[in-house]
Amino acid sequence: METLKKCSLITGASSGIGQALALELAKKGHNLVLMARNAEALQQTIQECHQSGAKAIAVIGDVSKDSDCQAFVDRAIQEFGRIDALYNNAGISMRALFRDAEVSVLESVMATNFWGTVYCTKYALPHLIESKGSVIGVSSVAGFKGLPARTGYSASKFAMHGFLESLRIENRNTGLHVLIACPGYTASNIRKTALNAEGQTQKESPLNEKKLMPASEVAQHIVKAVEHRKTRLVLTFQGKMALLINTVSSKLADWVAYRVISKEPDSPFR
Repeated sequence: METLKKCSLITGASSGIGQALALELAKKGHNLVLMARNAEALQQTIQECHQSGAKAIAVIGDVSKDSDCQAFVDRAIQEFGRIDALYNNAGISMRALFRDAEVSVLESVMATNFWGTVYCTKYALPHLIESKGSVIGVSSVAGFKGLPARTGYSASKFAMHGFLESLRIENRNTGLHVLIACPGYTASNIRKTALNAEGQTQKESPLNEKKLMPASEVAQHIVKAVEHRKTRLVLTFQGKMALLINTVSSKLADWVAYRVISKEPDSPFR
């Protein structure tokens, strides 16, 4: 049983930021336990981690299921005997006005984004306290400012923030580190897999993905923030400006958010 190298767990590791985090940590020599629903894509991530010389294990599972999260953590302890960091990265979004959306859409988003974080953190927590490790929530500026046509997504991220901030305060004297990372718009699949009003994936991103921050760059920033044990990370100029404007004037921030979303291709406001 290996106990010297750090062991990092990442959810949603088959693509986007989760995959980029896995590759970044693999280069740093971490042992990795990676979870996702897409077995084929996850195996590709595993192979790329192996090419960097890292030990990486795939766990096929759904973070919205309590039992899958427990099995995820149990596998890490079985294989490596420790957990040094848990990256709660798995997430889905939505794009529909609340008046048009099925309630089940909000429930699905909350189940993955919020309850997935709760389940994984619950099972990993004793091991993370023992190692004085880190819990990371890969979140969004939508967790600080509600976004129109993203009611379920914003609600889930607000809930994640409240949970993680409370967890941080509870563990002031245990050595546990908690980071809330808000990447801003990142080139990833999250907009393509966002749910519409009926709960179907929208398939096409409303943004020009090529102009967004690459997932690899986001991963580098997050890993560095963990190494420095920061409590909050906000990336991209747009993300930082959104928080600043909301601090100065919530009414102005409301107007900006409405204007930005309403100008998206095929905006729900049209």
